[in-house]
Amino acid sequence: MLKYMLTAAAILAAPAAAQQAAAPAVGPADIKINQLYIYGEDTCPASTETEINVCAKLPEEDRYRIPQNLREEGDQRNNAWSNRVEELSYVGRTGAGSCSPTGPGGWTGCFGQLLNQARLERQNRDDVNWNRLIEEARQERLGRIDADAAAVEAEIREREEDNAQPR
Repeated sequence: MLKYMLTAAAILAAPAAAQQAAAPAVGPADIKINQLYIYGEDTCPASTETEINVCAKLPEEDRYRIPQNLREEGDQRNNAWSNRVEELSYVGRTGAGSCSPTGPGGWTGCFGQLLNQARLERQNRDDVNWNRLIEEARQERLGRIDADAAAVEAEIREREEDNAQPR
């Protein structure tokens, strides 16, 4: 078993030594991840050793449009007066339910403000799950590495079988 490992290390070390002389080693922290939107029939740029391209495909008609999460749904002039009055009722409030540093219990409204802010952020976010797309790109990259390693191991086995046969 040790003989196989030493042979594999020798075969793998030669190309690695040549690469070290040509370029510095690239570690996981050096890999750049690009998150791109592509439209219609455009293709995602190929990933390289130093960067991974993750693409989200959108229809061609959205190429020159404002992103969906940034489009205004309605004209502010059509906003009901009662909604505007309710928004203004919180200006200058102190005390319980106000999220203010002044007055007793001013901190109690902070949680409500955090919830409202989170709700708005959730409404306005992208529909693209970038984490899932990045993980898929990483798995594809690892699959290529595993396939290359399997090819090298098969080559090593063939050489050893050729050397083991009597002449």
